[in-house]
Amino acid sequence: MAKQKKRRLAVQSSHTQHSKPSDNAHRSAKSAKVKKPEPTIPFHAEDRILLVGEGDFSFAKSIVEHHGCCDVTATCFDPKEVLFEKYQPQAEKYVQYLEDEGQPVLYGVDGTKLGSHKVLSKGGLFDKVMFNFPHVGGKTKDVNRQVRFNQELLVNFFTAAMTLLTTSGTIIVTLFEGEPYTLWNIRDLARHSGLEVQRSFKFMAEVYPGYSHSRTLGNIEGGGGWKGEDRDARTYVFQKKGVQKSPGGGGAKKRKRDGDSSDDGG
Repeated sequence: MAKQKKRRLAVQSSHTQHSKPSDNAHRSAKSAKVKKPEPTIPFHAEDRILLVGEGDFSFAKSIVEHHGCCDVTATCFDPKEVLFEKYQPQAEKYVQYLEDEGQPVLYGVDGTKLGSHKVLSKGGLFDKVMFNFPHVGGKTKDVNRQVRFNQELLVNFFTAAMTLLTTSGTIIVTLFEGEPYTLWNIRDLARHSGLEVQRSFKFMAEVYPGYSHSRTLGNIEGGGGWKGEDRDARTYVFQKKGVQKSPGGGGAKKRKRDGDSSDDGG
């Protein structure tokens, strides 16, 4: 019952209420100045979702608690003990919430070898496989080598994720905007991996209440000099080549740009 209630609330919250001033001309002029891009949610509450590379599990908690998702498998690369130490105290609290809601949490899952994990390989296919802000960590200070390492990470992730994806399912990756992330050429990597870009859109962290960007090294004393959730980021939605495009959730209007469907023109 609780999950069904969440789903209804999630659907209701997707309909924004607008005021109706008597002066239509004034309303149009005002909305033209303050109107922001409509946020896009690339999944539906009823989708079977696999989250790869979760940090402190705040994103997983948010989509269950605030978007009514009721079939989420959340995974992280770190062993359980390491995870709780790196993201103390919030990770343990978020994991407990997910488990209380009946959502599986898996530790020590390599996003490049998803098919080799017994629970995932035997658990059925997913409608959405999501990887927020993938990064290999600070392996080297050489920019070119770092770019190459992350490109290898993405290609191997795409290959692994496709084995767990339903025919019409989508792979969703979010990256920060600007260099060095644009140097990764994620669209080309996906195409060479047998995927095509369905669309892309601006990632809006505020759509996920309680979510905070987690650094690979763990919590930073004092919060550090910047917050990842405040940086410009973009979400890319990929599907297997040759599959008819299907709605990815959110209901936002889409338009064509450079051969790809994009919600906000970027």
